[in-house]
Amino acid sequence: MNDDAPTGATAVVYCEANFGAPDGKTANGLVRHSEKYEILSVIDSTKSGMDAGVVLGDARNGIPLCADLVEAIALAGRVPDFFIIGIAPSSGLLSTLERRVVFEAIERGMHIINGLHEFLNDDPVFALAADAHGVTILDVRRPRAKKDLRLFTGRIATVTCPRIAILGTDSAIGKRTTATVLVAALNDRGIKAVLVGTGQTAMIQGARYGVALDAIPAQFSSGEMEATVVEAFEGEHPDIIVIEGQGALSHPAYMSSTFILRGSRASAVILQHAPARQKLGDFPDFPMPTPASEVLLIETFAPYTKVIGLTINHEDMTDAEVTEAIERYESELGIPATDALTRSPDRLVDMVLRAFPELGGQPSQPLVEG
Repeated sequence: MNDDAPTGATAVVYCEANFGAPDGKTANGLVRHSEKYEILSVIDSTKSGMDAGVVLGDARNGIPLCADLVEAIALAGRVPDFFIIGIAPSSGLLSTLERRVVFEAIERGMHIINGLHEFLNDDPVFALAADAHGVTILDVRRPRAKKDLRLFTGRIATVTCPRIAILGTDSAIGKRTTATVLVAALNDRGIKAVLVGTGQTAMIQGARYGVALDAIPAQFSSGEMEATVVEAFEGEHPDIIVIEGQGALSHPAYMSSTFILRGSRASAVILQHAPARQKLGDFPDFPMPTPASEVLLIETFAPYTKVIGLTINHEDMTDAEVTEAIERYESELGIPATDALTRSPDRLVDMVLRAFPELGGQPSQPLVEG
């Protein structure tokens, strides 16, 4: 099965006990944005009966949370086309319970979309079941064959448009969401922008250009990043390319940010930060870095890039606290700040226009939000 779902393909997303939480980031992202699939429901028995948009702190979106697959199918009125594994645990593996649910979906004739590090096509039990029921399994993170992986060549120098990487101070902090909002806002303002995804969720959502960077052997990671950005540039001739970030440059466990910066030779960075988060998400013994320390690290590691703005993840914050944080960080860092989800997307576009006036247009708002 290739990754081109038919137009109007329907899907149920599995996110048991994790929807709205960091390990549910694939499901969270699909509920907010999906170009490939019509998301009919999300399975999470701990929030059954609730609206997915409301759980995420957004507007009601009519996507219900269900107790199990039986309820999801009953609400849909038929068996949906796809079953998407919407959890993203740090282990990248399915539990025994989760394996049973995937088998149930296969037995009901649903194609499987798997974004985990565990490749289900390599499991003979899953492969046999899929064949027996006439369904296919897509392992989104599976890299191309080693002989086809690409090394860094320097071809990134042929990409003449700005490249903006959306990096962060932690994993699961909203980088992909901010990237998606920014691309849409730029295009709405007549500035042709293309998203390059670097993780499984963006690729499931429908990013036309992307690579699951954390599944690529390190020797090839910069090259795969470079090649994907070049493909986006040559294929779309955009005014600007926005690159989804992964992890954080300072993060002790994840190295993808290094390859994003080196492979894309990012012209600029927008940094995502959660002011109320005190410890790293999956590593409670490690304190969160400050935005100032992360900016210094990024600009030292990649002297060809400049951090041009800060975006706020408003988890566990009131609206007044978000406003205070925006004003404080703008004063402290000397760069514009905003929240991609609770403030006007024009503020994101303004960040880009201040850094790249050659794109045309003028910032629509003053630097500090009053």
